[in-house]
Amino acid sequence: MAKSKVAVIKTRPETIFKDIEQLMMLAGVQETLAKGKTTILKDNISWHFPFPAANTTPWQMEGTILALKNAGYNDQVCVQNKTVVTNAFKGEDLNNYVPIFKRYNIPVLYNFRDEDMRWIVFKPKARMHVLNKIYPEGITIPDYFEGKNIVHLPTVKCHIYTTTTGAMKNAFGGLLNTKRHYTHSWIHRTLVDLLAIQKEIHSGIFAVMDGTTVGNGPGPRTMFPVIKDYMLASSDQVAIDAVAAKMMGFDPMSIEYINVAHNDKLGVGDIRDIEIVGSDISNESWGFSVGNNAVSLFGNLAWFGPLKFMQKLFFHTPMVHMFVFGSEAYHDFYRWPIKDRKVFEDWKRTTHWGQLFEKYRSGEIWI
Repeated sequence: MAKSKVAVIKTRPETIFKDIEQLMMLAGVQETLAKGKTTILKDNISWHFPFPAANTTPWQMEGTILALKNAGYNDQVCVQNKTVVTNAFKGEDLNNYVPIFKRYNIPVLYNFRDEDMRWIVFKPKARMHVLNKIYPEGITIPDYFEGKNIVHLPTVKCHIYTTTTGAMKNAFGGLLNTKRHYTHSWIHRTLVDLLAIQKEIHSGIFAVMDGTTVGNGPGPRTMFPVIKDYMLASSDQVAIDAVAAKMMGFDPMSIEYINVAHNDKLGVGDIRDIEIVGSDISNESWGFSVGNNAVSLFGNLAWFGPLKFMQKLFFHTPMVHMFVFGSEAYHDFYRWPIKDRKVFEDWKRTTHWGQLFEKYRSGEIWI
């Protein structure tokens, strides 16, 4: 398999926009995204509360918009999704995206609004690992996505079910409807199937990943934020996830979704076959580990463990609302007010990225 390219740049708040533009050029954005096509900005809101490393950062969003405009991609649209534990409207507000959308006249569409897009049955040409079995009535995707470029905006962080989460996982919310929890027992191969579908429907796929503050521990919400000052970009969704995994201290090819996508030739997961340009990251291996939280302990039992045989009862019936309520209560009414808001406030007060975030919140933007 030919080498793939991943650009990695060490950055700081004072130069973040210039660095993101350089990063995207190094990664070959102009050779990747089709000119004359709408470009979808697919942000990542893992939690509507602005917990460090959980969500697309405002400088990641703004820097990407500016770089795309400077490269001639003026037709940009942000597409958002909701999950059982996140509110897209609350998320875009609390994470300071709304003023950016207004400043650059970026329309925002929602894949759960019928007036914005419809869900249509899609028959992939590629062999599916699991999606055709999970959705025997037909795999559905938003009609709006077909024929458009997409730029994923994930962050560098761990995930309780996939070890790491990044560019490949970012397609999960956009391309699957509200029944996407059906896929959790087969989550790794679901991500591989989604990448195969993306390659059939999009005119170009690119990712800009924020590693300014990264997430260690049981992500994508209940994490331990760590300042690392990196940004990554690539047209290869497998390769950028592999490089991020390597930086976090994991063996990329030991992570199932990276390994299977590599073997399916959807991208390059073997670090030896990835050209890393920009900063030298040869000594970056942070020793991250995932661990568990209250939600993942139950999820491991229900999706992967001895309760797996009951998942149709748990998640395909009205009983699912009980688990949704439990997850929401744990994250929004226990973790955030009791623990994680303090982490967020300390990050804002004591770190340079937290201080930049506060400048976005107050309207004092560095441009």
